[in-house]
Amino acid sequence: MLKATLRSFLAHKGRLLLSALAVVLSVAFVAGSLIFSDTVGRTFDRLFASTAADVTVSPKENLDEAIPSGFTPTLPASLVDRAARAEGAATVRLEVDVEGITVADEDNESVGPTTGAPTIGTNWSPSDRSPVELTSGHAPEGPGQVLIDADTADSRKVGIGDTLTVIAAPGSFKVEVVGIATFTTTNPGAALVFFDTPTAQTRLLGDADAATSISVEAAEGVSDPQLKERVAAALGAGRYDIRTADEQAESDVEQLGGFLDVIKYVMLGFAGVAVLVGVFLIVNTFSMLIAQRTRELGLLRALGADRRQVRRSVLAEAFLLGLVGATLGLATGIGLAVGLIELMGLLGMNIRSADMVIGWATPVSAYVVGLGVTFVAAYLPARRAATVSPMAALADAEVAGVGRPLRMRAVVGTVVGALGVAALVGCAAASTTSSSASLLGLGVLLTLIATVIAGPLLVRPVIRVLGGAFPALFGPVGRMSQRNALRNPRRTGATAAALMVGLALVGGMSVASASMTESFDEQIDKTLGADFVVQNANFVPFPREVTEKVRDTEGVGLVVRSQLAPVAVRLPDGDRVETTAAGYEPQLDEVANITYAEGDTAAALAEGRMAMDRDFARDHGVRVGSTVPVQFQGGRTAELTVAALTDQDSADGFGTQGGMYFGLGTLERYAPGGQESAVYVNAASGTGADDLRANLERTLDAYPQVQVRDLADYKELVRDQIAVLLYLVYALLGLAIVIAVLGVVNTLALSVVERTREIGLLRAIGLSRVQLRRMIRLESVVIAVFGAVLGLALGLVWGVCTQQVLALQGMTALAIPWGTIVAVVIGSAVVGIVAALLPALRASRMNVLTAIAHE
Repeated sequence: MLKATLRSFLAHKGRLLLSALAVVLSVAFVAGSLIFSDTVGRTFDRLFASTAADVTVSPKENLDEAIPSGFTPTLPASLVDRAARAEGAATVRLEVDVEGITVADEDNESVGPTTGAPTIGTNWSPSDRSPVELTSGHAPEGPGQVLIDADTADSRKVGIGDTLTVIAAPGSFKVEVVGIATFTTTNPGAALVFFDTPTAQTRLLGDADAATSISVEAAEGVSDPQLKERVAAALGAGRYDIRTADEQAESDVEQLGGFLDVIKYVMLGFAGVAVLVGVFLIVNTFSMLIAQRTRELGLLRALGADRRQVRRSVLAEAFLLGLVGATLGLATGIGLAVGLIELMGLLGMNIRSADMVIGWATPVSAYVVGLGVTFVAAYLPARRAATVSPMAALADAEVAGVGRPLRMRAVVGTVVGALGVAALVGCAAASTTSSSASLLGLGVLLTLIATVIAGPLLVRPVIRVLGGAFPALFGPVGRMSQRNALRNPRRTGATAAALMVGLALVGGMSVASASMTESFDEQIDKTLGADFVVQNANFVPFPREVTEKVRDTEGVGLVVRSQLAPVAVRLPDGDRVETTAAGYEPQLDEVANITYAEGDTAAALAEGRMAMDRDFARDHGVRVGSTVPVQFQGGRTAELTVAALTDQDSADGFGTQGGMYFGLGTLERYAPGGQESAVYVNAASGTGADDLRANLERTLDAYPQVQVRDLADYKELVRDQIAVLLYLVYALLGLAIVIAVLGVVNTLALSVVERTREIGLLRAIGLSRVQLRRMIRLESVVIAVFGAVLGLALGLVWGVCTQQVLALQGMTALAIPWGTIVAVVIGSAVVGIVAALLPALRASRMNVLTAIAHE
């Protein structure tokens, strides 16, 4: 049996090739994501471990920033002297590191990264642990000199002697580049600008007596934990974050973890789609191979092979397929990881391919996925093969039991589908986001399973409609193509299922993203009343200096500042909610249209008062007059009275849960040092919008980090943020289509082999090669469109239910992108034509007499 299995596998290796490609893609994404994340993680582990001081003293951080506020936590520079007195402290250095500054060249173009990585201003304090070394020029001396890292200098064409403008929170100033510093370790992608220490303190922090951290090196014979204890005793335990080198490196890795997780989960998402779609392809392939090998299996049974041996033989072939696919997939995954590493290099994160990490979990995961997918997919066809009697097989009969499985499918599909529909109805009716989202996930899973199970039952009614015009348009060829698709509903359903899964995902996410975009558009139309908004493209804050320049611009009438800040609110029901709150100037009503359930803007922005979203307040037992403790970044707390409840029906996006805001005076009192998040501008009387825009753009030409936007521009900014999600969906669509095309090609190719004698007879009675190719192409098109119709119908249901979940977060608009849906259906027909090219060509080249003699 083993010998027969191996010979059978080698005899059908061409037919199994396309199924192996699905396994290769699945394994490649799993292996590539693990290798890439492990390599980046190990690289940064080494970077942080080699650059962290024995002990680091930092300000106590109490809140995470969902949106950057521009606030830089500091500690007194005088702590250097106190830390130096700790027993076992060999050297103590004051550190200044400020993210979010902007550095512009003489053409007012930013020299910072374009990938979202920060531009960091820091003091030049070289040590054995420094990640850079001075390679040309000299160290900065005085307020007008800086060093710049070599990667930024090369990419932005900056050289020694060039003049740059540094735009920091205290204000902007000119500097001259006097030296270049080269990374000795991994460049994380940021741009680094080095100042002397006094300049960094005064020009970046605005305080000559402040620092962002203190680094302490241990004397020989003193361990890091011992030094940490002694430094804590010298500075006061609990007042600052004091970490050993290992603890600091771990903290840095945790901050990086979010970035790595995004990449890993995106790639694993691709792997999941590949696995899911690949299962259908492999099931179909093995089912058709077994049907074509009925006589071969019957001979094995007649020669003494029992059912268990036949089942094992088929599963052994699946094992070999999985083994080959997993091995090739692992190799492809390594190549994919190299490509990602090179891509990161283009984006400024220089990781060497020679440092690639392939942990034991990677090959294990690769082979578990590869073998698992093929084994699971081949199990049902293997069981079906084992149930065929020797006599039925010798008679070359079809595998028995076609009617019964379809009846069973009807029962199971109906039950599972009813449960899925009930879950989706519950999702739409739920009143809390968490329960609604959970029911949505359950409903999506169950309805997907139900559609896959019941797919063959839908083949005949749907394809009769989709191919109804074929006889009239293409005559007998059209009629035969339609009947070929109807001939084996299980096969047609399984072939279409691969495309259905991908298009269902695309349909659902397209509706969700379109609804989000429409909701934000409606909200912007309803609330934004300013002529223009001055804002950073990535919602990064900017210094107060920009606002003052805007105020002085010709044609400007009203200017209203706003800032964002992370806060933690202790609510009456006991919940502690961390969110982002906003601070506004009193003229807010002049630039925004806010609907209040209770109170008004004047009450909300008064000293010691705040506003909150009505629904959020109701859920947590807050009412007008309630006093809530609010904790700000930096550790300051305040008891603020809720003076207004808004009824905006607005989206809670971007981490702003609760819709909280207060007066800018309140924010600056308890969280000073923040920067502007946006500035709202109205034109002065007699000034046209076009003239004001031109004036503002001239004024802000020296500040490349901000842009002037009107209502349409602001909508486009939000659309661009949502589009990132949509691009990911389209990438998933592309992968699903690739595998679905493989499935259609495989099915048609095997179908051509199965119908060799039939094709020969058709050719013998006058069917031309052109007509034969057309018949196979039409069959492929109707199968692909059938999958698209099922997928999009399912996706539309998912999308509508997803919008109901979003509605609980204020995104109440429902939008269906009909243009995308029509384009997908047309694209599916094209996919069907492309997939049929090779099988149709092969069928048309058959020798007629040989085909008729084929058994």
